[in-house]
Amino acid sequence: MVTQPALKSVLVTGAARRIGAEIARRYGAAGWHVVIHCHRSVDEARALAASLPSAEVVQCDLADASAAKDLVEGLAARLEDWRVMVANASLFEEDAANALDPAVASRAWQVNALVPAAMAQAFFARARLHGGRRVIQLTDQKLANPNPDFFSYTMSKFAVDAAAQMLAMSCAATDRVYRLAPGAILPSHDQTPAEAEQSHRLNLLGRRTAAAEVADAALFLATAPLASGQALFVDSGQHLLSQPRDVLYLAREEK
Repeated sequence: MVTQPALKSVLVTGAARRIGAEIARRYGAAGWHVVIHCHRSVDEARALAASLPSAEVVQCDLADASAAKDLVEGLAARLEDWRVMVANASLFEEDAANALDPAVASRAWQVNALVPAAMAQAFFARARLHGGRRVIQLTDQKLANPNPDFFSYTMSKFAVDAAAQMLAMSCAATDRVYRLAPGAILPSHDQTPAEAEQSHRLNLLGRRTAAAEVADAALFLATAPLASGQALFVDSGQHLLSQPRDVLYLAREEK
């Protein structure tokens, strides 16, 4: 009897909806076993899993660092070939540089920065694999093109970006950490679809960047011949501009 090799596995956090779901679909289409993490969107996560060739759903509140670490260690104990963790889950709540909200800042720090770094450490310590392990950390084009809106969110993205660079320096020679920085992709905060259509074209190419482009980049980084720590921007050149406000507000100011 011939034993079939285990499927390559990927964990995508925040994968029930939006860009995370697109990333999960892209890995699934490429033949990976996809672990779909969610918090509250359990029904959507299960529907997505049912649509993929090989998938499962795990539920965890990433505000609980201990639970997040237990999640990684539990997966590592049973996945035979866990190669990639895509840290996509993120909170995007409003405050500003002249009006920091301590509660918003605390949540952003925990979910967007501290917990992804801790999960990456646990992944590198425990995951079993038949190839090099990769952590792909979703950041934001705001790192190269900052503005004072969504202040705590942006600070947390700067923090996790720095953490990813340091993890890249400390991980084993066969492992990699990459930073994937999308631009404005999907309607966010209180945007209407019409507002998103306008604001998301405020980039060098004057076009909307598709979620599928971010998903393609996430799959590319699973096997990319790039040095650990590299950053990949998928934003139609938005990060090369200087924008004094979030594009959400810039588009409204143009009306």
